[in-house]
Amino acid sequence: MDSAEFRRAAHQMVEYIIEYMENIKNRQVLPSIEPGYIRTLLPGEAPENPEKWENILGDIERVIMPGVTHWHSPHFHAYYPTGNSWPSLLADMLSDAIGCIGFTWMASPACTELETLMMDWLGKLLDLPKCFLSEESEGVGGGVIQTTASEATLVCMLAAKTKTIQKYRALEPQWKESEILERLIVYGSDQAHSSVERAALLAGVKYRSLQSNREYSLEGNAVKQAIKKDRDEGLIPFFVIVTLGTTPSCAFDKLDEIGSVCEEEEIWIHVDAAYAGSAFICPEYRHHLNGINLADSFNFNPHKWLMVHFDCSALWLKNSKDLVDAFNIDPVYLRHDKQSKTLDYRHWQIPLGRRFRSLKLWFVLRIYGAEGLRKHIRKQCNLAKAFSDLVHSDDRFEIPVQSQLGLVCFRLKGDNELSKELLKRINERKKIHLVPSVLRGIYVIRFAVCSRLTEIEHVEFAWNEIRECV
Repeated sequence: MDSAEFRRAAHQMVEYIIEYMENIKNRQVLPSIEPGYIRTLLPGEAPENPEKWENILGDIERVIMPGVTHWHSPHFHAYYPTGNSWPSLLADMLSDAIGCIGFTWMASPACTELETLMMDWLGKLLDLPKCFLSEESEGVGGGVIQTTASEATLVCMLAAKTKTIQKYRALEPQWKESEILERLIVYGSDQAHSSVERAALLAGVKYRSLQSNREYSLEGNAVKQAIKKDRDEGLIPFFVIVTLGTTPSCAFDKLDEIGSVCEEEEIWIHVDAAYAGSAFICPEYRHHLNGINLADSFNFNPHKWLMVHFDCSALWLKNSKDLVDAFNIDPVYLRHDKQSKTLDYRHWQIPLGRRFRSLKLWFVLRIYGAEGLRKHIRKQCNLAKAFSDLVHSDDRFEIPVQSQLGLVCFRLKGDNELSKELLKRINERKKIHLVPSVLRGIYVIRFAVCSRLTEIEHVEFAWNEIRECV
């Protein structure tokens, strides 16, 4: 394919994408295929000779689309949102064309410098403390784009682990590193994402799940008691994760309480606000960040709710040296003569390579502006409120936990089996897509406002579909 052929094919692909997005509401949100379906539609080995682009384009509808779950459909209400917008698409096109691997400043200065600035832009929109901003902290603090919140949690846990081992080797020189390692323990709420426990598994440390309160929030006292108990048993508490906007019900841990405990105990506190963090650009939701000045690291996913495509997970650190100390391997082929004057993001992450992801933030922030993004967040929260009102209007249903932001957890009154069967019927019809959660033995159905295309008529359509399935 030469440039002329690319130009023609690119125009066709852009038209296809526009048609897909403009008519996605008419597609069945869940696929009707069985595992292994693609092997029945494609040959078992690569073609020996070149194929025409038109044949490939035609196979998108024949082969790919039958097996797609349409996350950006206004009838998709499962999980949490995943970002999508025209300026973000354009940015990824440019990122792919530039094709840099921005592991060092020299590898692509614009890739590093735009990311540093965009993380400051975003941090200021959330009104983060100055210690998290590169510009304000003179480079001590700062932000970096990770692939996912799961990776951000692991990165910070590994940094805290390294820091703690170094601390105890100095305090207890008679201890071997393995003796320190076997004592290390991490804490999270029983509502924390499964990736927290997985990060502890990957880091090779103990993990303790702490019971949340009646509102499914982790309180400072629960953390304090667990730390005391484990210290008395000879363990070394070193990392606490605070979740702002849990996956099961969008509950918020008591950041200010837990932060005070961790400050006193000299324990790293990491804040995971993967979904809810986007809402903090709106002043009316920023109270959930009370106590953020006590955190060592903070993360949320613009690729969930700020109309930025996956992958774009924003992580800020109060002291970036903790990461650099943990991950700094400096082979001669990666060194350059500007190292003392700038940062190299390869020291801030697990992989060496990295895409030019900050372009997506730059394009989206400029096209929509802060107020346009706030309008998007508020609209989706209002749509969730409208769905909540519809649920309350039907005596057969209940909402057993407070609705937060764009999520409503509802159920049929009575035995859990009633709601399980309801959800089964809903998803079998494939007109809308919902997923469940279990809150202390109570089975609920999660309704999340996900697509940027969702309007009130789609909410009403979903509610009518739910009632028809009862």
